[in-house]
Amino acid sequence: MDRRKDASMSLNLSADDVLSTTRAVRKRLDLTRPVPRRLIEECVDLATQAPTGRNRQRWHFLVVTDEARRRAVADVYRAAVQLAHGTPLTERDLRRMTAHPGSWERIADGSRHLYEHIHRVPALVIPAVEGRTDRADVTEQAGTWGSILPAVWSFMLAARARGLGTAWTTAQAPLERELASVLGVPHDRIMLAALIPLAFTLGTDFRPAARIDRDQVLHWDAW
Repeated sequence: MDRRKDASMSLNLSADDVLSTTRAVRKRLDLTRPVPRRLIEECVDLATQAPTGRNRQRWHFLVVTDEARRRAVADVYRAAVQLAHGTPLTERDLRRMTAHPGSWERIADGSRHLYEHIHRVPALVIPAVEGRTDRADVTEQAGTWGSILPAVWSFMLAARARGLGTAWTTAQAPLERELASVLGVPHDRIMLAALIPLAFTLGTDFRPAARIDRDQVLHWDAW
């Protein structure tokens, strides 16, 4: 048995370690090593233990490993990145983004790397949810997204525990309909929530991220 391969499938991390070191991995994805289907299935099994609105379990996980299909997905992703603008940043956003020197530059560099190499990532995971929220009110938005986001985060935590890296990306959103077409997804009733690269990591020594102080985000009894 390949001891390196076997060891990387279970890092024996504590729950706190997994929660504090699950990073958005872009530059440290191993683009040369396939991810065994068994590990992905284990992550999905854990993901579907997450809470879901009214126990409707409307979640789906599309896993793309076929090389030609990955290239097709990558083409849509790159085209969509060119169209994605995001919401305007506020002064507070900018202050928090640059609170720790070099943090935004590292994120931008990693994003460029993923853009250039996404077709080489061994597995692309597209979480989806039944029910569209286009022009929906806050109640429906919260219920729908609240039924897929916990499951996806559980998937990413499970991946980290198995030596796998992930990154939550939504740059595909401007061309969601085109991505749905590539994957044979019925766009009128299924919403593609994200596009997540999945691969073994180059090294496993991830550390907690530098964040703004707790007293800037914690509110007790009132705002």
